[in-house]
Amino acid sequence: MRQIVVTGGGTGIGRAIAGSFAAQGDQVVITGRRKDVLERTAAELGPGVTAVAFDATDPGQVEAALDALPAQVDVLVNNAGGNTDIGAPAPAGLAGLAAAWRANLDANVLSAVLVTAALRPRLAAGGAVVSVSSIAAHRGGSGSYGAAKAAVEVWNLTLAQDLGKDRITANVVAPGFVEDTEFFGGAMTEQRRAALIAQTSTGRAGTPADIAGTVLFLASPAAGHLTGQTLHVNGGSLAGR
Repeated sequence: MRQIVVTGGGTGIGRAIAGSFAAQGDQVVITGRRKDVLERTAAELGPGVTAVAFDATDPGQVEAALDALPAQVDVLVNNAGGNTDIGAPAPAGLAGLAAAWRANLDANVLSAVLVTAALRPRLAAGGAVVSVSSIAAHRGGSGSYGAAKAAVEVWNLTLAQDLGKDRITANVVAPGFVEDTEFFGGAMTEQRRAALIAQTSTGRAGTPADIAGTVLFLASPAAGHLTGQTLHVNGGSLAGR
């Protein structure tokens, strides 16, 4: 029975990932900042899922949570993050701009770096680290969010080199437009939704289950010689390279 940690596991893609691991008999710990959401999700997903609440961008909170996390981790999924610009007012002046950029870098890059570093001694040989990026890292228009996700992909290259000596893989999943998540915070219009779907070859939006399935593959023995890669799951709206 494998031990799985999924950051940002309370809703959306993270919830789907946690549920998919639990359904195949793994023990899963979901993390995030909202204790009530995490505990409700854990109860709904079943006895194989437990919740540990902490802010993955805060070094002190990450360290304090270690006693509640598994002593051995077979799979770490760095899913926590999001576009902190959505719903936020336009930054005023350079100080506001710096704060807005730091918010996205903290939420998407620092969260993954801190949790991975904290759990590095516990990562089991033959295991996997999977981090979640975005199509935004490969096309313009997303400002600091796209830059932060691009940084996750570059960091993963170094991570793969570090973990490889212990037969641990490190890969990234870059979703395109995925529905049924909290990502857009109610800001998605029907026109934008239609435009995003029109960009795909499959003629539909992505689902959390699409991303979960890819994560499960990357964490499986079938992907044991696949590392340092970014897999694009976007219905063909952007070619992977």
